[in-house]
Formats: sequence, structure tokens, C-alpha cells
Amino acid sequence: MSVAPSLAPTPTAAGSVTQRVVSIDIFRGLTMLVMIFVNDLADVRGLPWWTYHAHMQQDLMTYVDMVFPFFLFIVGMSMPLAVARRLKQNSSHAALWLHVGLRSFGLIVLGLILANAEKGDPARMGLSNAAWALIGLTGGVLVWLVPSRETRHARIYRMLRIVGILLLIAVFAIFRRTTSNGDAAWIDGSYPEILGLIGYAYFAVSLLYIPTRRWLWAPFAWFVALTAFCSVLTARHIQVHLPLYIWPFHSGASASIIMAGVVTSTILLGAHRWPGLRERMFIALGFAVAMLATAWLLAPLGISKIRATPTWCLASAGASVLAFMLLYWICDVRSKTRWAAFVKPAGENTLLTYLLPDFYSYLSALVGFAYFDRHFRTGAPGVVRAVVFTLLMLVISGMLTRRRIRLQL
Repeated sequence: MSVAPSLAPTPTAAGSVTQRVVSIDIFRGLTMLVMIFVNDLADVRGLPWWTYHAHMQQDLMTYVDMVFPFFLFIVGMSMPLAVARRLKQNSSHAALWLHVGLRSFGLIVLGLILANAEKGDPARMGLSNAAWALIGLTGGVLVWLVPSRETRHARIYRMLRIVGILLLIAVFAIFRRTTSNGDAAWIDGSYPEILGLIGYAYFAVSLLYIPTRRWLWAPFAWFVALTAFCSVLTARHIQVHLPLYIWPFHSGASASIIMAGVVTSTILLGAHRWPGLRERMFIALGFAVAMLATAWLLAPLGISKIRATPTWCLASAGASVLAFMLLYWICDVRSKTRWAAFVKPAGENTLLTYLLPDFYSYLSALVGFAYFDRHFRTGAPGVVRAVVFTLLMLVISGMLTRRRIRLQL
């Protein structure tokens, strides 16, 4: 799922020097930590209202509602760096667009598996929903497993990828669900889960950013346009009823947050006429303040993650800029990274880390392990359970990453 490259350009007076932007990995790892925690905490009852997602009709947002936009923002932060690195390795724009298309398609495929895992009809498919999901996710792991650098293993990895493709084809071919009318139906693509939403939004932003990436102010102009589109749509001045595979911009909300990340990356990490760190930080701060002020001005349109209002987008994006600035100063400028060692594997191996809780959930359902579904579901014990589960997922992610078991789209 990650679109971050290993290297990022940091401007200097003489040009640009390539070095690793550690804060991107750490930001992504911290976001994954909170995402796993709040997802597990969602099943715990008896906690304060701000520990859950706000409901659709509520005019407010909690910290939980900011996790998804933080991840979208990181996708945007990584995009200019990833595009520059890929073009440096291969100047073919056709190859670049093929990569973008395959990456988006992969996210959508995995998202559809997760979104439909509970909708299948075991009687029609001949296997349980949990088994179907495990086969599909296993296929995804085999397809997007990063191959070993040792050439003697190349054939093994090619075979694993072929097996993974066959598994993915099989799970989509056998999937059947029962509609409200009692008819058989195939995959429901109306909501492709978070991974699919990221895939569509990533592709939409690529359509705007890549052709205009040489123009310094283009990302900001696109951000303003996407925010305006989201605003008029939220105000119901216009209506768009098109499926995501035709109109990947959807309401413009997710795309605007990704584009805010692109703008921030351009300001802080791009090679441009702002060589000084203080100047770049000041401009990034101004961008964050402008988004927060605009969020306040658009508050009459409502504040809601589920309704994807522009105030939610702008407030989340503004907070993302401030959070990244702090991490960038601590981790890249001051080189203080040891404190974040426990989340770095999750930031470097994001897709696998994201899928680990799903593997646990479906494997538990398959073997009938339901102890934690019946216990530790309320109050403080539930919070402790969520903390322990989150740390366990990070530990497993770290172990797999150290053993070079990594996924990359």
C-alpha cells in the first residue's frame, strides 16, 4: 500500500542531495499503530464518545475520524518522491503509468476482498467466508511479496507470484452472494473498503499531478480545485452519481487530502527556490494555518468523516501538516529516531502490517476461536486488550520485516 520510496531529495544551495526521509516512514508507522488500535477498540463498549467514529448525523469529528485522512496525506507526501525516483530509474512515461495503474488496481482488488468477506453465501460458494477471505489475502501476499535480491531465488518468487494470481482469480470466480431479493450476485463493488478507496483516490490524483508535476504551483491549484468541488458537492449545488471506476475522484474529499500531502511534500522536500529549512517550514506552517482557517469558514457545511465534508478534509489535512513538520524536525533535522524504532517496520512494511489484523480475524473465525469476542469487550479491560493486540501486530510486523518478508504494490 505504501507509495513511499526509500530515498527523497532534500534541497541544498548547490542543488539537491538524495537522502532518506525517515519521518515519512515513522509518520506512516505511527498512523498504522493508531489505525490498528482504534479498529480493535471499535468493538469495546462503555468508553467515552470521542473514542469512536462520529455517526453520520453528528456534526463533529473525533481523533478516530482523523486516522484515515492522515494515511491519505502520507500517500500524497510520498507521491512526488516516488514519481521522481521511478522516472530516474526508467524515463518511460508509459512504464510510469503502467505502474500507477497496477498499483491502483492491486489496492482495489485487496479492498474488494476485504469489503466482500462478510457478504458471501457459503452455500453458493462451497466454503466459508473466512476461508474465502484467507485464500484471497494469501493470493495477494504471494503476488505482492517483494522478491529476494538473490538471483538463485528468482524462479521461486516467480512461481509464488503465479500461484498468487491463480488464487486471486479463483476467489473472484467462485464468489457468490445472495441479494435482498434472494438472487445470486457477484462481487459488490459499491464500497471497496479503505484500501480500495485509497487506490481510486491515488489514481485520481496521479491523473492530475503527473502531467503537471513540473509546474511548482500546480499541486496547490489542484488542491484548491478539489476542495472547491468537495464544497459545492457537500452544499448540494451539484450532484455526481457515478461509480468509482468511472469517476475515481468521487466527492473530491480523499483526493483533496492526498493532494494536500503532495503540496506539503513539494514545499518541504522538493527541489525549488526555497532552499532554506526555516523558509520551507514557514511556508508549510502557512499552508496548515490556511487550511485550518478555511475549515472554520466552511464549518456551516458540517463536520463529518462519513459525509466527507470539506471541513473534515481541511482540518485533518492541516493537522497532518503540523504533525509531519514536528516529525520532520525531530527525525530528519535533529536525527532523533531511536524513540520510534518500534513503529518503523510498520511504516516500511505498511501493506503487510495493515493485513495482519485481518489475517488474525479470519483465521480465528475459521478455527472457531472466539474467546476475545466474548471477553474484554467493555471499559478498561477492553482498552488493555486493544493495546496488547496492537503491540502484538507491530511485533509480528517487525519480525516479518526483519526476515525480509515484505509486501509492496
